Formats: sequence, C-alpha cells, structure tokens
Amino acid sequence: MLVPLMAACGNEKADGGSGSVGAEKPATVTGVRWSVDSVTAGGRTHKAPTGAHVTIDKGRAEGSLGCNNFGAPATVEGDRIRLGKTMSTEMACENKPMEFEQTLARTLSGREFETRVDGDHLTLTTGRGDTVRLTKAKDAPLSGTKWTVTTPDTDGRAHLTFDAKKGTVSGSLGCNKVNAEATVRDGDITLGRPATTRMMCEDSLMSDEKALLRLFDGTLKYGVDHQTLTLTSENGTRVRAVAA
Repeated sequence: MLVPLMAACGNEKADGGSGSVGAEKPATVTGVRWSVDSVTAGGRTHKAPTGAHVTIDKGRAEGSLGCNNFGAPATVEGDRIRLGKTMSTEMACENKPMEFEQTLARTLSGREFETRVDGDHLTLTTGRGDTVRLTKAKDAPLSGTKWTVTTPDTDGRAHLTFDAKKGTVSGSLGCNKVNAEATVRDGDITLGRPATTRMMCEDSLMSDEKALLRLFDGTLKYGVDHQTLTLTSENGTRVRAVAA
C-alpha cells in the first residue's frame, strides 16, 4: 500500500545561490542509482542502512528508504531538483532503523534541493541546510557473486556462481546441482556442457530446470544492472537473477 509522506515545515525553496558541479553535469544526476549514505536534518546526522537508494529519471524519483519503497514526482532544472509529495509503502521491518526512514522521508517530501556532484558522490541540500548524501551504486561483479534465479517456482533455490579464475560456473538448478566450464569475454559467456546430479523433484521444479539447462552448451549474452544479472541464450531463453 502506498501512503503520502508529509514534509516537515512545508515546502521549501532554496535560494538563488551560485551554480554547482551538478549544474555543469546534470546528466550525471539522472538515470543513476544512488545509494543513500546519510541524511542530516535539524542538526542531526543519521547514517543510512544498507539498501537505501534513489534513482531520479523521467520525471520520477523512486527508491527505498531502507526497508519501505517510495516514489515522488521529480523536476530537474540545472542544479535544482524539486520533489513532489512522496508516496511510500508501510511495511513494519525488523532490524531496520525506522527513525532514519522517517527522517529521510520528511527531508525528501515536497522539497527543492540544490545538487552538488563530486565524482561518484552526490549531495542534495535544502534551503535551510538539511542534506542528503549519496554515492553512485556500483554493479555487482559477475564473478564471485551468488546469483539467485528469480523464477517463482524455484523459490530462491536456483542459483549460479561464476569463477573467472577457474573458468567455471556452479550452483543449483532448483533441485539438482550443476557445474560447467564458463568463458567470459566482451559481454558474452560461453558455457560448456553441464554436469548435474540426477535427483527427481516435483514437476514445477523439473520444468524450471529444463529451462535453465537450455542456457548451457552455448554462448549467452549477459548484462549486469546493479544487483540484477540478465542471461540471454542464442535460442532466446532469458533468465534473470539477483545478487544474494
């Protein structure tokens, strides 16, 4: 369920101060997944939990407050970003600092920010000096990451791990274990014939296993977008996986 988040002290307008690095490179602000490092509001700095992030693109700001997801209309003009009223889910999350979520939500909702980009770092500053500090999120490495396949029936049991040094891929098809040779080169992965165990499982798992096996003994196109891996085989089979 999405609910509106109200901005503390109403909407703010930043003053017409001098430009920033963001004014020179507005494209570096939009279309980038920014991990939230901290938020400073009312003189207090709150460190962000793992997973807090925001992406500003195509008139929207979307992301996670740390546990709950949020979205808001966004307008980018030079080194200024204006966010409309923020809508957020209302999940009760264990081991997540809800005080941080509430502070970040109040800071973002219905505000105007001056942006400053310094390399991979972005700072958003309101007219009264509240700040949100962010860092450009890096893509998970293909090699060494446990990639969990997102097929619903496997329920997280299917996963693959590539080892660039050994030139192999290993993991689980959801029921049976699998390993094969794997050569990564220029956006392609060439997989050898798979060696698997031979256990029998429920029909839904076996069906998914057959689909995953079609990835092997051929060349795949692959792409990593932050924490998501997409594999596409020559026969059109497409599989998505997320970093564990």
